Amino acid sequence: MIAAKVIDNIWATRKADSLRGLKFMLVEVLGGIDAGRLMIAADTIGAGIGERVLVCTGSSARKMLDHDNTPIDAVITGIIDEDCTF
Repeated sequence: MIAAKVIDNIWATRKADSLRGLKFMLVEVLGGIDAGRLMIAADTIGAGIGERVLVCTGSSARKMLDHDNTPIDAVITGIIDEDCTF
């Protein structure tokens, strides 16, 4: 899992059928060698801009959606509590 901060919404009015109904967010990786890297993650929990989140990547991200054939590389799986420091 990766810790990240939600930067903005990503709008895609035209997308693959298997992605319909998913909300996408632009997130910035926090800490580690990838700190500052931007990535797009599907939001399954209703995270908001400015929140710190947990992002699951790879095949684990697809399993979060219960569809192994969905073309997803990253999914927001949790919101980090405000008082948590790392």
